[in-house]
Amino acid sequence: MSISVGDLAPDFTLSNQYGESVTLSDYRGKKNVVVMFYPFAFTGICTGELCTIRDRRPDFINDTTEVLSISCDSAPSLKVFSEQENLTHNLLSDFYPHGAVAQQYGAFLEDKGFATRAAFVIDKDGVVRWSVINGPGEARNADDYLAALAEIN
Repeated sequence: MSISVGDLAPDFTLSNQYGESVTLSDYRGKKNVVVMFYPFAFTGICTGELCTIRDRRPDFINDTTEVLSISCDSAPSLKVFSEQENLTHNLLSDFYPHGAVAQQYGAFLEDKGFATRAAFVIDKDGVVRWSVINGPGEARNADDYLAALAEIN
């Protein structure tokens, strides 16, 4: 399945690094959401991308915007990763059923068993307003998220 701009974003509930349930639709009517899939915690490009969100937190996590970063790692692994890198935003585990949410968004690499680098900017109505899907080794530019958010704010 693939998600296109203009589609209603598939809803999901996943556990974050603290074992708390996070549901996409809970943000509906409240905040725009950047849903950001990445291959694995503790890897170079992934760490760099998530640390950019950490370092630019006021740009991405504020009164109008939230970031939900999703990988197929287990929640306990994400907890250690978040502590090691001082990541305070929600890192969500798509561990079981393995990659189910990534599959809904067209971001799961079936032959490799993990999510690729995909990002979706979802507005307060739950509609996908921007997206990008890169290969696992192709870093994304956080400024692209900001440009997409600026268009809907």
